[in-house]
Amino acid sequence: MFEKLDFIQEKYEELSLKVSDPEVINNQAVWQKSMKDMSEIEPIVSKYKEYKKVKDELKSTKEMLSDGDLDDELRDLAKIELADLEEKMEALTNELKILLLPKDPNDEKNVILEVRAGTGGEEAALFGSDLLRMYMRYAERRGWKTEMMDINDTGIGGIKEAVILIKGKGAYSRLKYESGVHRVQRVPETESSGRIHTSAATVAVLPEIDDVEVELNQNDVRVDVYRSSGNGGQSVNTTDSAVRLTHIPTGIVVTCQDEKSQIKNKEKAFKVLRAKLYDLKIQEQNNEISEQRKSQVGSGDRSERIRTYNFPQGRVSDHRIGLTLYKLDSFLDGELDEIIDGLITTDQAEKMKNF
Repeated sequence: MFEKLDFIQEKYEELSLKVSDPEVINNQAVWQKSMKDMSEIEPIVSKYKEYKKVKDELKSTKEMLSDGDLDDELRDLAKIELADLEEKMEALTNELKILLLPKDPNDEKNVILEVRAGTGGEEAALFGSDLLRMYMRYAERRGWKTEMMDINDTGIGGIKEAVILIKGKGAYSRLKYESGVHRVQRVPETESSGRIHTSAATVAVLPEIDDVEVELNQNDVRVDVYRSSGNGGQSVNTTDSAVRLTHIPTGIVVTCQDEKSQIKNKEKAFKVLRAKLYDLKIQEQNNEISEQRKSQVGSGDRSERIRTYNFPQGRVSDHRIGLTLYKLDSFLDGELDEIIDGLITTDQAEKMKNF
């Protein structure tokens, strides 16, 4: 590990000299890439410098304690200092291990998040609407922007399916653990006997994919246009602005009718299609390494029940890490960090076993 850290520090120092070179500054493409490379390894270098400083302090303290002429009062203080430094060293070593873990190349990307009502009829559609609002509130709390890509509502507050784009640095790194089946237990408003119903909704989290990352042959895509339906102002049922894309080789269908412009709807639909094709490609790769996939917290398997929202008890339980919180209202209002942080920590711990 420390050979790797020394190499990273040397690379950082080389890059520091490079970005100060007038010739490099004049070549903006090279300069920007060098600055990006520096910013990526800067947290590791900073933490390693902190580690080495504590290591030197630890060495000095041990040398002090080995001095036979040290008086008792100073010896006691040195022992306390030694214990503190050893604790810091252990914590910094673990932090460095985490920083050196292989990065998910999609972590910094925007997110295409899809919510679909599952079993449970209208109650599942209402729960899907709750989840959609929850993620939009979470994005708002983190200063991210959201953009509706497509929505198919039931007309009475529920959604059959909805797709949103969440734009923000590191959005995928935090939301990727949300893929899976979300289950709700509550008494529906239409239930006169007060009986608790169990319903479900499915969440899919996909990284936004650049055109170059997915080979998409336009001849493989059938494009249909039709008149949008539902709430949407003057363009509804008056212009063929809605777009449906069918990817013939895979059978994937994407629709978009959120914009009044057919061109904008088509652009959004292709964005979702690319993300779905990329996700399909990743899932095929993951099936080949299923044992590794099983060990990961955020496997993204949409058949996996990941969380239960129990309204009578006001609790939310994440089944992957065995964490239950009794603050359902605030969780549904977008306060997701406690569970997401737990998922990230568990995922890192699993990866560190193979470090």
